[in-house]
Amino acid sequence: MTSRNEGRPTARAVITNTLRWLLIAAVLAATTWQLVINWEQVANTLLQMQWQRIAVAFVAVSLGVWASTMSWITLVDELGTPIGAGRGSEVFLVGALGKYVPGSVWAYVLQIELGHRSGLARARVFTASVFNLGVILVAALIAGAASVPVLIARDPALSWLPWLYLLLPIAIMMLHPRILTAITRYGFRLLRRPLPDHPVRLRAVAMSLAYALLTYVLYGVHLWMLADTWEGLTLAPLLLCIGTMALAMVGGLVAFLLPSGIGAREFIIVTALAPLVGVGPATAYAAASRLIFIVNDILAAGVSAMVAYLARRRRGAYHGDVGVDEKSSGV
Repeated sequence: MTSRNEGRPTARAVITNTLRWLLIAAVLAATTWQLVINWEQVANTLLQMQWQRIAVAFVAVSLGVWASTMSWITLVDELGTPIGAGRGSEVFLVGALGKYVPGSVWAYVLQIELGHRSGLARARVFTASVFNLGVILVAALIAGAASVPVLIARDPALSWLPWLYLLLPIAIMMLHPRILTAITRYGFRLLRRPLPDHPVRLRAVAMSLAYALLTYVLYGVHLWMLADTWEGLTLAPLLLCIGTMALAMVGGLVAFLLPSGIGAREFIIVTALAPLVGVGPATAYAAASRLIFIVNDILAAGVSAMVAYLARRRRGAYHGDVGVDEKSSGV
């Protein structure tokens, strides 16, 4: 005899799903607000710029977002049955919109819940995100090393930047496969999750790091396209822009209480560009950069959600982690 309540979501599932949608609504509202408050400052500058340069900058950021996503997915796939780029992108990119809510922890919370909804164990998403944070830090410090003396010379307020490099040897050591494997096994045992069927491999860590470095190169190209005067075009401004974007993104992580590190990132960009183009244009370029990132984040999240939906329709639900599927999460 079939129970009347069979198939109905539990009260806990209803509450969880309600909170999840409220969080998503808050994220979308905060993201839209960032778009609105930046528009007036940057509109005039954008109208005066060549559309070709804006288009190249936009494409560079789009490719950078893709590389950043692949850096995370590489680590997620290393810890269990591969989820694939389509579904993994939805978890990472839609969840990443949480960075626009004050306190960037919301991005990780949203990614964990979206991952669980998609069939990933929360422990697996959390572990991959922590590892990816270390990869991002190492890549940013490597990419930004050459820019540190230039930035400090231009503004002594950035004299704290070299202190970040005290973290570099520690971060590199923590990315050793044996240490990552030990952390993974301890965490999975603590959370009573089945252990991965193989240790973390150097190939996966190196690939994730390569994607992260590519991310900063592409972000640097976008800034170069916005700010370079095209007079006597050399690689020097490009290298400065790559380092500036890498350190600016780290600055945004440090200012985690601000939505997506707003203010800290712009300060570093303006400091780097002001001697080249002047304070006014540098401020406008920083705002234009912020706008390009916001639009890219929204579009990437929307496209990834659509691709993941089509993947579920074509191949069914993902069942990579034992005891975790769409039914168990109440969706």
